[in-house]
Amino acid sequence: MTTTTEIKFSDSAQQQVQEILNQYPADKSKSALLPLLHLAQAEFDGWLSAPVMDYVASILNIQPIEVYEVASFYSMFNLKPVGKYLIEVCQTSSCWMNGSEDIVRYLERTIQAETGQISPDGMFQIKTVECLGSCGTAPMFQIGDKFYENLTFEKIDTILDDLRKENKRSRYV
Repeated sequence: MTTTTEIKFSDSAQQQVQEILNQYPADKSKSALLPLLHLAQAEFDGWLSAPVMDYVASILNIQPIEVYEVASFYSMFNLKPVGKYLIEVCQTSSCWMNGSEDIVRYLERTIQAETGQISPDGMFQIKTVECLGSCGTAPMFQIGDKFYENLTFEKIDTILDDLRKENKRSRYV
């Protein structure tokens, strides 16, 4: 016999759900899908499992496939477990021209994991993404809701050391 855990938002997240839903007319509640997916991802270990997406669908009274379609379309949603800190490295023109490929290779060596893999300590994962809108401060990456710009290897070392010390999940990670 297998045991399943009920998927349910915490009390504080449930309050946020209500605040989000109250921003939309009752007959347009599907409009709350993106913010609810962000909230769900933050609440449930940084990724959206099928049961979590089903739970979001039940809140909005829509079909689960409608949630899956949206979650799988946007790169900001993770459909598999991620490291505690997901490092999203911009790979678009400005960052690429300013060394983002070198940044990715340096990160891979430093965290001892290839892009897409979780580091052996479970702390970090690298993901390459399209433009993060910080072209004037390239190269850059994002962890959670925080941008790290004008990156150098030394800055990266400091950032990773600080995160190891902090050792807690960032928002939306």
